[in-house]
Amino acid sequence: MNRPFRLIDQGRVIETEAIVRDGAVVLPGGPAVLGWEWKDEGLCRGDICIPVRDADALRADGGVDLAALARTLGRPLAVDPAEGAAALAEAPADRSARLASRAAPDFTLPDLAGKMHSLSDHVGKKVLLVVYASW
Repeated sequence: MNRPFRLIDQGRVIETEAIVRDGAVVLPGGPAVLGWEWKDEGLCRGDICIPVRDADALRADGGVDLAALARTLGRPLAVDPAEGAAALAEAPADRSARLASRAAPDFTLPDLAGKMHSLSDHVGKKVLLVVYASW
């Protein structure tokens, strides 16, 4: 039986339906839920295609097994079937390449007066970022 399911894919929240049985999650919409599509080359999204040797191992109950899809994509997966939620992380190789570049991700935050500041506004300058948390 399909039930509401929340999937977080690299920070993007996807509300979808899923079949949850014995801890396994099947996405009836297939890999298209995550923006991937089946082609002769394998799983493709845009110009990127990942060869899939055993496509039948991914397919289950008319959809795609989320854990098998994560393994195929080489991405860590955390699943809480009881809560109807899962998080699909960035592939370790992609994360390593991003960290090796030493480029900080851009963000925009307000100062105490409410004026918005973006890190990208200060390229080439030294920036001191002070962060505080009460917990």
